[in-house]
Amino acid sequence: MAQKNDTLLLLLALVITGAVIGGGLWWFLGRSQTPISTPVPSSEQPQEETKERSLPSTPTTTGAISEEQFPLLTEVPTGTTVRINGATSMVQINEGIKNGFMQQFPGTQVIANASGSEKGISDLLTQKIDLAAISRPLTPAEVQQGLVAIPVTQDAIAVFVGTVNPFTDGLTQAQVAGIFQGQIQNWSEVGGNNQSIRVINRAITSGTHQFFQEVALQGQLFGNTPNITTLQLDETTPLINSVGTDGISYATYSQVANQSKARVVPIDGLNPQDSGYPYQRILFYVYKQPASFNVKAFLGYVKSPQGQQKL
Repeated sequence: MAQKNDTLLLLLALVITGAVIGGGLWWFLGRSQTPISTPVPSSEQPQEETKERSLPSTPTTTGAISEEQFPLLTEVPTGTTVRINGATSMVQINEGIKNGFMQQFPGTQVIANASGSEKGISDLLTQKIDLAAISRPLTPAEVQQGLVAIPVTQDAIAVFVGTVNPFTDGLTQAQVAGIFQGQIQNWSEVGGNNQSIRVINRAITSGTHQFFQEVALQGQLFGNTPNITTLQLDETTPLINSVGTDGISYATYSQVANQSKARVVPIDGLNPQDSGYPYQRILFYVYKQPASFNVKAFLGYVKSPQGQQKL
């Protein structure tokens, strides 16, 4: 009988011990599944929080127009006026687009002036005009002020002399840089007559001046030798009339291509209309964000099939 009681007590002890161990194991496992809050490094913050802190994207300097951004309008109210100022290089483009726009939308008016790219940018920032016509890309500082440049067409800068100039050859890029930096001062140094080279430089407010310096002179300064004159006003016609028998200058190709007093000088054997010509650039219309109705209407016409025919 005593042996039977001992066996019963042993079994009961084992049951109690198993219950205690099982309960403890259940409690431990349940606790280990509780999520632990761990700080997330700043670089791994949730996407929603990152978006709230991000700055608005900076507009591109040469963002192209799409039909969705500036569609061609079916009508523009009478009395709508678009004011443009800027590069002399875009005089003919402005005139063609102006006439086409006013014909497409009777009763509208486009007022276009050409006081140079810098003046156009200045007038745009002070809200004197709706669009600036410029012959260079925007600077980062200008983009930060809310300006957006819209590519209009490709252009080439032509180096030219007078048709009465005895020099009838071409020049290399190195010779062009040497002439406009004052290192080459006589036509005989480039295969011409023994005659001083008279360099006529465009006004410093000219976008063409800035682009030519960047591309033809590789960003180096123009020369300041006695044979170099820099104009005060950015005007192409007086410049063409002044080159004569010994002068040299540069302008947008379309402005000198058919001039009776100017002859375009080939560069490295290439003419401005040739593929691979070194002095090529893009011309832009610039507006200040947000675009006004007048700007949207005009730019919509510029990129339409009707507008493209006027370029």
